[in-house]
Amino acid sequence: MDSYSLKSVLDLPDPFRSTFSFRYFNSLQSECFSACFHSDINMVISAPTGSGKTVLFELCILRLLSKFISNEGRFIHSKGTLKTIYISPSKALVQEKLRSWNQKLGSWGVNCLELTGDNESYNIRNIQEADIVLTTPEKFDSVTRFGIKDGGLSFFSDISLVLIDEVHLLNDPRGAALEAIVSRVKMIGRSPQMQTSALAHVRFLAVSATIPNIEDLGEWLMVPVEGLKRFGEEMRPVKLTTKVFGYTAAKNDFLFEKRLQNYIFDLLMQYSRGKSALVFCSTRKGAQEAAQQLSQTAMTHGYSNPFIKNRDQQERLREASLSCGDKQMQSYILYGIGYHNGGLSPKDRSLIEGLFLNGDLQVLCTTNTLAHGINLPAHTVIVKSTQFYNKEKGMYTEYDRSMILQMCGRAGRPPFDDTGMVIIMTRRETAHLYANLLGGCELVESQLLSCVTEHLAAEIVQLTVPDITRAIEWIKCSYLYVRMKKKPEIYGIKKGVPSAHTEKHIQEVCVQKVNELADYQMIWTDEDGFVLKPLEPGRLMTKYYLKFDTMKHIMKAPSNCTIEDALHIVCRAEEISWIQLRRNEKKLLNDINNDKDGRLRFHILGDKGKKKKRIQTREEKLFILANDCLTGDPLAHDLSLTQDTNSVCSNGCRIAKCMKEYFIYKKNYKGALNSMLLAKSLHQKLWEDSPYLLKQLPGIGMVTAKALQSMGVNTFETLAEADPRKIEMVTGRKFPFGNHIKDSLLSLPPKVDLKVEETTCPNYGKFKLVMTLTRLSQSSQATKRHYADVVVAVGEDNLIVFHEKIRVEEFTSPYSATVLVTCPLQGKLTVKANMIFEEYVGIDIHQKVILMRDNKLESYYKHATKKVFLPQPTDVCVIDPENDHSPTVPALRPDKSLNPKNEDASVPSFKLLDEDSDEGEVVAENNNDDDDCKIITERTVFDHIREKAKSLPSLPANPTTEYPPSEETLSLLRKRTLDRQLALDDTLQFLNQTASGSNSCEEESNEPPANENTPSNILKGESIFEHIRKKAKSFPRVDEIKTLRSMSSNTSFAIHTDSFVDAKSNAVQDATFIILDSEFVEPRSEKRSSQSQQSELKKLKYPSPSIANQQCRSPATAAVTREEADSFLGFKSVFSFL
Repeated sequence: MDSYSLKSVLDLPDPFRSTFSFRYFNSLQSECFSACFHSDINMVISAPTGSGKTVLFELCILRLLSKFISNEGRFIHSKGTLKTIYISPSKALVQEKLRSWNQKLGSWGVNCLELTGDNESYNIRNIQEADIVLTTPEKFDSVTRFGIKDGGLSFFSDISLVLIDEVHLLNDPRGAALEAIVSRVKMIGRSPQMQTSALAHVRFLAVSATIPNIEDLGEWLMVPVEGLKRFGEEMRPVKLTTKVFGYTAAKNDFLFEKRLQNYIFDLLMQYSRGKSALVFCSTRKGAQEAAQQLSQTAMTHGYSNPFIKNRDQQERLREASLSCGDKQMQSYILYGIGYHNGGLSPKDRSLIEGLFLNGDLQVLCTTNTLAHGINLPAHTVIVKSTQFYNKEKGMYTEYDRSMILQMCGRAGRPPFDDTGMVIIMTRRETAHLYANLLGGCELVESQLLSCVTEHLAAEIVQLTVPDITRAIEWIKCSYLYVRMKKKPEIYGIKKGVPSAHTEKHIQEVCVQKVNELADYQMIWTDEDGFVLKPLEPGRLMTKYYLKFDTMKHIMKAPSNCTIEDALHIVCRAEEISWIQLRRNEKKLLNDINNDKDGRLRFHILGDKGKKKKRIQTREEKLFILANDCLTGDPLAHDLSLTQDTNSVCSNGCRIAKCMKEYFIYKKNYKGALNSMLLAKSLHQKLWEDSPYLLKQLPGIGMVTAKALQSMGVNTFETLAEADPRKIEMVTGRKFPFGNHIKDSLLSLPPKVDLKVEETTCPNYGKFKLVMTLTRLSQSSQATKRHYADVVVAVGEDNLIVFHEKIRVEEFTSPYSATVLVTCPLQGKLTVKANMIFEEYVGIDIHQKVILMRDNKLESYYKHATKKVFLPQPTDVCVIDPENDHSPTVPALRPDKSLNPKNEDASVPSFKLLDEDSDEGEVVAENNNDDDDCKIITERTVFDHIREKAKSLPSLPANPTTEYPPSEETLSLLRKRTLDRQLALDDTLQFLNQTASGSNSCEEESNEPPANENTPSNILKGESIFEHIRKKAKSFPRVDEIKTLRSMSSNTSFAIHTDSFVDAKSNAVQDATFIILDSEFVEPRSEKRSSQSQQSELKKLKYPSPSIANQQCRSPATAAVTREEADSFLGFKSVFSFL
């Protein structure tokens, strides 16, 4: 583009002109100006590194912000309503853009938020209020994976612009996460609920290095033809010179890369000409070793160090070395050399970047992290070896051409240099591959197929994929679908098949992955496999961002999973499978496993249970490193081993947390407890019994912890009691260091007391425990949150009966929870209560209660292993469990003042109310008599029942008194007949007999009763009660029935019947209809006088000469007498009512 057609910054609205520090846009930016700022079309731009693509992002952001400019030209911003999502593969690049955009846009009130692993201090509200969210693909994927449950996806409706930097990294294994989140945005934007939101019209802008298949990216992102922009090397502002050097191969790739370090110094002297240089290495350790080799060579030059230009530079480097936290880096900085990788702390990383940008650091050895767009250009770039260790393949492979181009793109600083130098060091046999390097790179392919199972499960958990058709639609939203149509042979489809077969293959892949998830109980599908619903294991895999194979290992864990078993599961995890066992590490690992000092808790054992002399596998290496680290004083100090250990601890902590939640879901006590302990041990890199527990406190490192241990201070309690001055003497520090050390105890969570006590349980066969948490102190740090898991479990059954996660500072103190535990048939019961703090080790609280079965309960189990419920007769002689020697003492009616909560649930009773209802009062008697003489008919008895029911209060929810069954009752139970199914015709025959009997009673009330052997329609009490017994056997049983209060001896049988039916009516009114399953039991009652019996008959107005002639008899005889005497029409009415 000619200079006269360059766009000016003045073409922007007035409020936006101050965003840019230059007057004119360059050729590339001017070419894309109209499409970026004056339209909302999706765009894909391919251009060389350093050609000014970042300005295109800023133009699109300004296009979005222009909607807040009023008609008067004022900028009126509404916070968080139109969001921009910036996605970059590098944390360093995210942080660079964050600093730049905060500086340019912060004055307008535009809020930028970083979402990376380095920034965990955010919440959903921060995301909702942010205008620009800068993130990496993995972090954005994890944040939005579990969002529907806690509102994490509520900000999706505000997304208006998605900016994708370095989109050619779809070719990298990390590119699968980028595909997944773009597909998620597209899927949610298509949902009917989002049609009126900004997400329905979301705009995509993707930029990349020079790639040949930009059209495929355009098809994936729905880019029109005018949105595709491709630029060549002519757009590069600084011309590059490329030098390729081929070297003879060594015995192995590792030695070859190490040998190349010897040539770096000479190349810098020849080509950098005293200007800044970047040395790209394939590993972190390689970058550190290269910096070490260069600093040692520079040291031999003394004052003629070529990387130090003047004394001022040397003074600045000396001050910077003192503020650097990395000890090895401190020595390198003094010679003008540094290294940069992802293992540095954010503080050290920022320090190194600043020194290099200012020119104080002349040489920076780094990994390819810096190649991904971070703005640290140099005059000279050296690529030390074009191979890297491929974690998936387990071998050294060549870099992608796109990666080499990214590294070369760092060469040349536009304001300072007009040329740049690129030096590529490779093997002789591969040197020709890089001779024409700048011509372009290879095709960008999809990496989603290898991990489509995990990403599909995430979409099912979020409910964005509720059925199989939506799952297929989700795959069609991915870049995988685009490339599968273009080049099917790479993705398992035969070349040359028609497109219909490609569609069928995609459907088969989708169904296969869904079936795999369903087979391992990650999701639920209906019989047809159409409907998809998430299950708890699938939710946990999605929540903790785990691989499918790792989750399968967790689900196959043994039921009595120990800490050692859990640690082995961590070491087998796919998340750390890229860590390899190197040959030069074996000797040190063998010595650590030999463990002559007894430091390790677990060891790698051989076939005979002895310690293995040789470590042979990657898993064994990781197991040894984890054990060595958890002692608190590891022996492995090598940089590569330290980095491997950090990876095991960080990933292992996440995996162990997932194991904890899975075991809690399965109610597995041992597995959950051991997973909790392992998770926080890996987080703190300490076992709970380590002598260096004080390292968890801020300001206490390994040196101070060892000094404190030498004076006997190795726990938080002993530190609280220690003398500050003595601490200063032992550690060799000055006042007030001891006070600061003791003040660090304030970072601990508040002290809590845990008590578990047994109380009286009203439920039969249960133990009732009350767990009480009492906060003994308050946390002094209001901003610090401490969480703990409270777990109560039965030790013998390995069963969790109670679990709750609490925030230690906020729970209501004292907090009580009631736990019911089933009583065992024999032996003791161990109930364990634990309060496991989430972050700190060594402060957990454990309580144990041993429950013994009561002797009374044991004797009851000997008589009946099943609960037996019997109706309480009118008069009953109750045997007190404490006085088994006096069975003939009649029991009085229980008093109303008895506490129903202290009753024994084993007493047989009439339960006429639901057990969940509120407690009521004891049923009261109704002694109202009708003075008028009435003829007793079926209708009058029924009316009498209704009238009685109106005056009765509600029955209590719990029985008022309960007694264990007597020996006589149990003997009667043993004699129960097997006749439990009574035919319907028997019932009808009985009702007909009752009806005819009532007529004869009314007509011949003055005649004597017929002989027992004479056939007659008049039913005697014996036949009525015999029918009651048979009918009762066919009624369903209930777990607990309520005991009606015993009636007094002078109360008539008609009143008892009324009470029974009234209570029945009351139960029906309460919508609870319970039928009793019990046999009639002959009660032990007091002798009833003939006068009281006659008074009953007078109240009933029912003539019965046989009852009038009754005499005082024994309790058993009296019961039989009532059977014969009380054969009145009320029974017929009761059964008719039923």
